[in-house]
Amino acid sequence: METPTVRWRRLLPRTPARWAAAVAVLAVLVGGGTWTAVADDGPPAVQREDRMLRPGGVEIDTSYFTAGGSGKRPAVLIGHGFGGSKNDVRAQAEKLAADGYAVLTWSARGFGKSGGAISLNDPEGEVKDVSGLIDWLAGRPEVELDKKGDPRVGLTGASYGGAVSLLAAGYDQRVDAIAPVITYWNLADALFPDGVFKKLWAGIFVTSGGGCEKFEKKLCEMYERVAVSGKPDAAATELLTERSPSAVADRIKVPSLLVQGQSDSLFPLGHADAMQKAISANGAPVSVDWISGGHDGGDSETARVEGRVGSWFDRYLKEETGTDTGPAFRVTRTGGIDSTDGAALKRGASSDTYPGLRSGGREIPLRATGGGGTPAGAGAGAGAGAGAGAGAGTATKSTGSAETFRNPAGAVPPAISAVPGVGGGLSQLSSLGVGLSLDFPGQFGRFESAPLATPVRVTGTPTVRVNVKEAAGQDAVLFGKVYDVSPDGRQQVLPSQLVAPYRITADQQGKPIELALPAVDHEFDAGHRMRLVFSATDLGYASPAEPATYTVTADGPLTVPTAPAVATAAATLPWWTWGLPAAALVIAAGLLITARRRTATPAPDPALTDVPLQITGLSKKYAKSVDRYAVRELSFRVEKGQVLGLLGPNGAGKTTTLRMLMGLIAPDEGEIRVFGQAIRPGAPVLSRVGAFVEGAGFLPHLSGRANLDLYWQATGRPAEDAHIEEALEIAGLGDALARAVRTYSQGMRQRLAIAQAMLGMPDLLILDEPTNGLDPPQIREMRDVMIRYAAGGRTVIVSSHLLSEVEQSCTHLVVMDRGRLVQAGPVAEITGSGDMILVTVAETVSEPLAEKVASLPGIGSAVRTDDGRGLLVRLDGATASRLVADLVRLDVPVTGVGPHRRLEDAFLTLISGGAA
Repeated sequence: METPTVRWRRLLPRTPARWAAAVAVLAVLVGGGTWTAVADDGPPAVQREDRMLRPGGVEIDTSYFTAGGSGKRPAVLIGHGFGGSKNDVRAQAEKLAADGYAVLTWSARGFGKSGGAISLNDPEGEVKDVSGLIDWLAGRPEVELDKKGDPRVGLTGASYGGAVSLLAAGYDQRVDAIAPVITYWNLADALFPDGVFKKLWAGIFVTSGGGCEKFEKKLCEMYERVAVSGKPDAAATELLTERSPSAVADRIKVPSLLVQGQSDSLFPLGHADAMQKAISANGAPVSVDWISGGHDGGDSETARVEGRVGSWFDRYLKEETGTDTGPAFRVTRTGGIDSTDGAALKRGASSDTYPGLRSGGREIPLRATGGGGTPAGAGAGAGAGAGAGAGAGTATKSTGSAETFRNPAGAVPPAISAVPGVGGGLSQLSSLGVGLSLDFPGQFGRFESAPLATPVRVTGTPTVRVNVKEAAGQDAVLFGKVYDVSPDGRQQVLPSQLVAPYRITADQQGKPIELALPAVDHEFDAGHRMRLVFSATDLGYASPAEPATYTVTADGPLTVPTAPAVATAAATLPWWTWGLPAAALVIAAGLLITARRRTATPAPDPALTDVPLQITGLSKKYAKSVDRYAVRELSFRVEKGQVLGLLGPNGAGKTTTLRMLMGLIAPDEGEIRVFGQAIRPGAPVLSRVGAFVEGAGFLPHLSGRANLDLYWQATGRPAEDAHIEEALEIAGLGDALARAVRTYSQGMRQRLAIAQAMLGMPDLLILDEPTNGLDPPQIREMRDVMIRYAAGGRTVIVSSHLLSEVEQSCTHLVVMDRGRLVQAGPVAEITGSGDMILVTVAETVSEPLAEKVASLPGIGSAVRTDDGRGLLVRLDGATASRLVADLVRLDVPVTGVGPHRRLEDAFLTLISGGAA
């Protein structure tokens, strides 16, 4: 059967002149709007039509994407995230159009060029607009219809766009399939969970929408009322609930792929759980996918998610019954580094049935540890850890020991868990033992388990029964969280930085109640302890301003869901273990063919004899493309003794540049000279170059040592020139050198490949992501090796995503973006200096406040950012946790705190320009 790609390719015009004529004819036939040809890596070409429509009485800015042919096709609507526009989803729209869909994107009311006020997916506003857009699609001649006025249509979108997908399915029966991503089921539950105001996220929500004046009047009034009182009222809850998908739960009856983020304190995993239960109860097929990232940052897994969305629509819109739509439940788990492309190695764990959030409960006994009088934050000392460990070690069952603590007047200073706005996502770093969690003495109660005898994988929502009392009989507002505590008690990790708020009314107090902790997927190692903390405050939420005293008693064990039916996928062999032999045959054949057409090699340049590398005017176009460049007009020079960092986002052209440098592919324009010699495939000067680029091809049945010996023998050089022992010392493989490579882990293969690149101690060493798969000590060793290597007069070029490592090991940088040189020069010139922390705040920072922060103990300086809404603070003895505590004490409205990595900041500034 012909695939959609083959069908469209067969129907394409075959010359540029015919393409131009086809586009002109289309423009005449359309009679309105603007058609633009969209470049792609290859046919089919995608056309885009931009036009303003009035589907619900308000002007809506739309883009319509189609590709090739005159046959009928299903349609897809893609909504954007809050604060964005239709431009944010253009790439996904182009991919779906090329795959045989008619795709319509739009900017929601109040965003982009669309008119109207933001009404938060009001059924009479944004949802009505979507129904009008479906009407428009029904009138397109190329769109497949189920019946007159009823197009075959699916909806997808992230966050705000995901919610409108759910709502449209509930209000418009013409919707045939949906795939909402990291979105909400009930917006009131998201912003007012258990009746507690999520003040930081609510403020960011309003600000990202352009300010209160951009919203519908009654929404603005509602927000200001709740923000002032610090407590949601019934009217506010009702207003947000009636505009939420949960309001039409019984009417969403279409196949639904639900993608939710693990790193998400705005719309946590419980929202997807509620969606799954409601939609599956209606009899519709449902799959749930927990991705690594979310609103708090991290890896959004864009390519994988979009691929799964495409398969979902292929199955339920194109009715391709053989399409694999994936398991009923999938969760992404991280484990190591993929040495072939430098990405974090993520494995999918899955189940044929959705386990819910409480499957396979395991009881973990707890005991109170007197934590209210001891800090439990990142800076907890040895005394706190040792005391907790001793107590936990004797626990055999949950005790009724009570923890008494206070909510301070004004709820200041508040404890810290998730901090919305922190770049990069502390929630992602929490899996590496990094985080910014802080509980203040006297403001929390703590209960701990004994050290775990075996590892425990928690997948879902832990629960615990407690008895809570507030001394004056008022509402108690608490925040629950579960920490992963190391054996020595010094390090605690808050999985995904998540916390659950609770409002416990007077009539609930004095008797056991069950509290649900944040849903996570996290493995507690053997020897670690589970620490349950209830805090009286949290930076992200509004707590009562009145002082209060709380007493919490654990009335049972901590029950953690283990989801036993969820199985982690086995690691697969990288493609190169089977693909490189075949690729070698193809390359060899290509070299034989192209050898006849080679031009004469340019003469050596005596002036460059001592210059390791000079690239001049280098350009390389994509295959089968007339005007799309992987690398364009690139020029830079590398001197002896330098360690040069080659940086750029994915698609910047780094790997293409390195391939040309190695003579693996030929440039279209420009030249590369190594020690004055022009680079061509097989150039003799390449013997002075060692390289590790995108993984090495080893013979899997031979040992690591045998592979290295065989490689060096193939060079024809004397064995004593190999310096093999020095290379093996760097690799650090130990006894594994005697084992077959097929038994190696990804990290072991990476180390062996690096050793191979360094055989012979080449004058120019090229390393593409050299630290992938290495543990921290080996990373430090690799850093030292590169520095020593260059200090001896050799040169190193390293391409890496670890900006901190590049900053510490490189002397010079070349920054690329979209194939072009952005900046080149010494690291110090590009990055500046200083050990900085970036603090963002909710309002403009005054100069007196900056001076007050600068005068704090352990602070070297504090300077306002250019926009006035942040501080660059140089630490001079103080810790980040201490800085946050002092800022809270000074009533600074902190919205984000994170390490200000100088290279990362400079890099992002240089390549900035993407949609927010």
